[in-house]
Amino acid sequence: MPRSIWSGAISFGLVTIPVNVVPATEDHSVRFHQYHLEDMGRVRVRKYCELEDREVPPEEIGKGYELSRERVVPVLDEELRELPLPTAKAIEIAAFVPAGSIDPLRIGEGYYLQASGTVAAKPYALLRKALERTSKVAVAKFAWHGRERLGLLRVRDEAIVLHAMRWPDEIRDPGELAPQQVRLSDDEITEAEHLIDRMTREDLEGPDFVDHYTEALEQVIEARREGQAPPEMPEPEAGPGKVLDLMTALQASVAQAKASRGEETEAEVHELPEKKAAGRAAKKEPAEKTAAKKTATKKTAAKAGAQTSARKDTAQKKTAEKRTARRPRSA
Repeated sequence: MPRSIWSGAISFGLVTIPVNVVPATEDHSVRFHQYHLEDMGRVRVRKYCELEDREVPPEEIGKGYELSRERVVPVLDEELRELPLPTAKAIEIAAFVPAGSIDPLRIGEGYYLQASGTVAAKPYALLRKALERTSKVAVAKFAWHGRERLGLLRVRDEAIVLHAMRWPDEIRDPGELAPQQVRLSDDEITEAEHLIDRMTREDLEGPDFVDHYTEALEQVIEARREGQAPPEMPEPEAGPGKVLDLMTALQASVAQAKASRGEETEAEVHELPEKKAAGRAAKKEPAEKTAAKKTATKKTAAKAGAQTSARKDTAQKKTAEKRTARRPRSA
């Protein structure tokens, strides 16, 4: 376990928990120094005093605030440690909130809080268990490195983690970055949902979540150490041609995600969204009504034609009877 970088206490209500702050992360980046390429001599950054024109050792360097070009006010580290603030030596909890209510953009680096001594063990366990049962996180204030900060306390396994947080005015408004309004079909959104389902997983373990850049960099350094040529970059796999249609790209991505999981890549039949199905039913219904209406019209026309023909026959019959009645009788 790395050494403590700060010690103080968690304070909420009348409860005080002495803690040590321990780094929760490690940096495995490959570090380089600067060298003069002609003779490989080390290039260093030295700190010089402008007035005495000499290099100054670290113990002679301190902080100062420039009031003007002619006047600088020195500020000692001891004075910063003894600031008249309750948060100078305490992580003071101000509120408890649901974990999902915190924008991840505001969350910074994480540190483990270690209970300092046996006296802190019970209240430390109490706070950890209470946060775990309520599924909440604590928002606190503390002073580090010359400024007061917001902090977030959450539970990770058996430990309490402190995250530095950004103040609200440190988050820029993304409104100007939003794309212009676009139109998306229900089918495109549904296909994107299928892709998300295929790419969903329970953890972030495996070869997809390994720092391959550092591995490749170490291979280059090893090759240079052995006096060999660095490894060549592998040829990229031949992929499909440029896809201009968004739906085609989504469907191809779903098939690729299925193949990476060893699933069959036969075509799937996706149910249409309810709105689409309802729309087609609505279109079908007027067509059926129109057909029924045409049939009814034909029947009415046929019936009317029959009635007209019957009336004509009756009129012709009466005319014939009148003519017969007017003829003179023979002797």
